Amino acid sequence: MKVSDLKQTEHDSYYSNYIDKVPKDIALISGFKQGENYILNFFKSIPEDKLNYRYAEGKWSVKEVLQHIIDTERIFMYRCFRIARHDKTDLMGYKQDDYITPSGADKKSIENLLEEYKAVRLNFIVLLKSFTDKDLKSIGKANGTDLSARAAAFIILGHEIHHTNIIRERYLD
Repeated sequence: MKVSDLKQTEHDSYYSNYIDKVPKDIALISGFKQGENYILNFFKSIPEDKLNYRYAEGKWSVKEVLQHIIDTERIFMYRCFRIARHDKTDLMGYKQDDYITPSGADKKSIENLLEEYKAVRLNFIVLLKSFTDKDLKSIGKANGTDLSARAAAFIILGHEIHHTNIIRERYLD
């Protein structure tokens, strides 16, 4: 299953910003494994003095961006799980900024954040492997709009690309 298999009706147009960043020829599980390697190497390469850096007042630090990537993956894994299990309940959205301060990301070591990331990623990969194609094509509701289980998964791949691009452009120059 590749991102090119997705139909526009499987997700809100807002998520196209993320999905469009995912290479069209990458298979879902391969994308998760490649994404994991990329994220681990990317964050390990960031100098220690940049990890708590904010490029402007009110913006997240690099560590907080990584925590946001982790938290968002958890939320979309949950959405993917519920939708793949054919749950038709409209799943609520979440306010990403409300999660950052209580996460204490800036007080965590980069090693602990990466360990957390790896655990969440492995959990999502194992979950995805448990689904049939029919499960992944299942459509549910999230934040008032249609979302397929597979779109929820592909959004995560594009979401982390989006944020690493921002870090590269605004934090590391």
